[in-house]
Amino acid sequence: MNPPLHSSLGNTAGPCFIIYVKNQLSWILQIKPGVFNEYRTMWFKSYRTTFSCLNRVKSFRYRWARLYSTSQTTVDSGEVKTFLALAHKWWDEQGIYAPLHSMNDLRVPFIRDNLLKTIPNHQPGKALFGMKILDVGCGGGLLTEPLGRLGASVIGIDPVDENIKTAQCHKSFDPVLDKRIEYRVCSLEEIVEETAETFDAVVASEVVEHVIDLETFLQCCCQVLKPSGSLFITTINKTQLSYALGIVFSEQIAGIVPKGTHTWEKFVSPETLESILESNGLSVQTVVGMLYNPFSGYWHWSENTSLNYAAHAVKSGVQEHPVSAEFAFKGETEELQANACTNPAVHEELKK
Repeated sequence: MNPPLHSSLGNTAGPCFIIYVKNQLSWILQIKPGVFNEYRTMWFKSYRTTFSCLNRVKSFRYRWARLYSTSQTTVDSGEVKTFLALAHKWWDEQGIYAPLHSMNDLRVPFIRDNLLKTIPNHQPGKALFGMKILDVGCGGGLLTEPLGRLGASVIGIDPVDENIKTAQCHKSFDPVLDKRIEYRVCSLEEIVEETAETFDAVVASEVVEHVIDLETFLQCCCQVLKPSGSLFITTINKTQLSYALGIVFSEQIAGIVPKGTHTWEKFVSPETLESILESNGLSVQTVVGMLYNPFSGYWHWSENTSLNYAAHAVKSGVQEHPVSAEFAFKGETEELQANACTNPAVHEELKK
């Protein structure tokens, strides 16, 4: 054996030396027991400190991931792509969105009449002046604009940028609507904090069957409503009949709507919808069926809810400052009448 090669190992408390053993591929470090114990203690302290730091980094990383996780959004990226491709067709009344244009004959009076019941001492002709409405998933603004013509201040939101561009372009042709309607490119959960208990009504028409997290979506709807505010939903029931007619016939055979527009698994029954709403502090007031005649192109109310249906729910609580006709904007009725001669849609609303 070769003589030991002495070496200094830092400022240690005692001598140490390294021995090379011939024909062996290892180095043996020999240190006095006291020195070894000292270094072992230092190593464990260093390990605990490093492990603690790594845990903190890991914790922040997971917190960041949760904040921006797709599981926290109700928007389905696949649905966004579908509607992006159709964004330029919203205002073609004879095109693929013709059923939605026709649906306004039912859903606009449904929203208007139920909201008027919440206004004390309502005066005819005042309509929805002074009310704040959120139209979730507004698309090109097919429902947003009629609500604005009734006098409400409406915010329309949609996650598809091209949809909002179409909606903004269309409303710009009407100076009255341009003042009453605001459009935003965003999802509902993105504006929950800034608009908590802001709206007299939230409208989600033909939307809930496209979200990926229904419970979160409805919870957000409740959060942005004022106490005693109203939530309006139109959607498709989850039945065998809705699969046969809503998907097989409408999409694959008749081509009333583009293929892939709907997913049957996302359809929701009135019972399930009511259960979720009640768990979030909303009381369902009305559920009524809707039937579409593809040959005439018109919608009709029905007692049968096995296909499409409309629901109205009210948030519990007492509204501190209820909307009253006394505080409605003066001159709004005259403004509507002045525009009626140039805008047929306004004239139709006044006749109602």
